[in-house]
Amino acid sequence: MEEIEINHLLDLKETIAKKIFENCKFAWEVLPKINQFILELGKFLDKEKFNKIGENIWIAKTAKIAPTSCILGPCIIDEKAEIRHASFIRGNVIIGKEAVVRKLNRT
Repeated sequence: MEEIEINHLLDLKETIAKKIFENCKFAWEVLPKINQFILELGKFLDKEKFNKIGENIWIAKTAKIAPTSCILGPCIIDEKAEIRHASFIRGNVIIGKEAVVRKLNRT
């Protein structure tokens, strides 16, 4: 199962969440750690770059958030990310730099 190991899926140099992947081989191993990781990381985010907008919700000042989106914490939305109309962020989420989140249209 070598192809699904973290080092084959992700470039950890490009994420604020690099530390959560330490001592993990597979991506799913981080799932039970995400909540606490966000709570700890949030305390140390640069206040010049991030606003804390609710209970355990940090949003980069350069992120674009549609007023119709729903964001539940804990959550970190990194710089230049875009949360589009009617998006629903359920918590325990780190949205990376320049990521785009939109509502999934099902037909």
